[in-house]
Amino acid sequence: MSEQQTVRLQKYLADCGVASRRQSEEYIAQGLVQVNGQTVTEMGTRVGPGDVVTFRGEVVRPEGQKRYILYYKPIGEVTTVSDPEGRPTVMDHFRDFPVRLYPVGRLDFDSEGLLLLTNDGELTKRLTHPSFEVEKRYIARVSNQVPEEKLRALRQGVVIDGRKTSPAKVSVLRQDAFSTDILITIHEGRNRQIRKMVEAIGHEVVRLKRVQYGPVALGNMERGTWRELTQAELDALK
Repeated sequence: MSEQQTVRLQKYLADCGVASRRQSEEYIAQGLVQVNGQTVTEMGTRVGPGDVVTFRGEVVRPEGQKRYILYYKPIGEVTTVSDPEGRPTVMDHFRDFPVRLYPVGRLDFDSEGLLLLTNDGELTKRLTHPSFEVEKRYIARVSNQVPEEKLRALRQGVVIDGRKTSPAKVSVLRQDAFSTDILITIHEGRNRQIRKMVEAIGHEVVRLKRVQYGPVALGNMERGTWRELTQAELDALK
């Protein structure tokens, strides 16, 4: 078989929607990928039309059609393909979908809102890699009134997990004696970042909802529903 008919294993995995090329390289190094029944850990491995590739024991094939889904994740679902604790996952809604989808990034079990799913590994990489600084917008209901100096601290960056956050865009939507609703935009994706940022200024997030990811907005969708991205949204994302 000529080299022109083959592709590198990590590109093949990305074409199958398994993950980005970089993440696929990690999977290969971890011994999770087999070619024709043999575990492969070499990055230079090439595969062609006659080869059978498995990932974690399941045969994977290139997805001929890329699919892009916007899902309104409710509170109480984990953003993983499976959960060792047996909790509901976002993927429970897509078991019969014609292609294998993967969540783009994470959204906490106790958070709700916009979640993207796709079988396009390269786009997933672009949307989640810190260097691309894709903005994510949230509405957070925060305990008590939040004075201006604390809002200013969020805008300038606060220290969480020993490292200062990048500047955030923060505005107040509503405030009463017991809580404050803030619109907050960040481009990082650190673990439970907004909750930790709010804790750093002495408050607690009571409710958290992601309303926008890059140029794609949640709009007036109902919890637990999904739709395919429009071509205009997809063009804007890319």
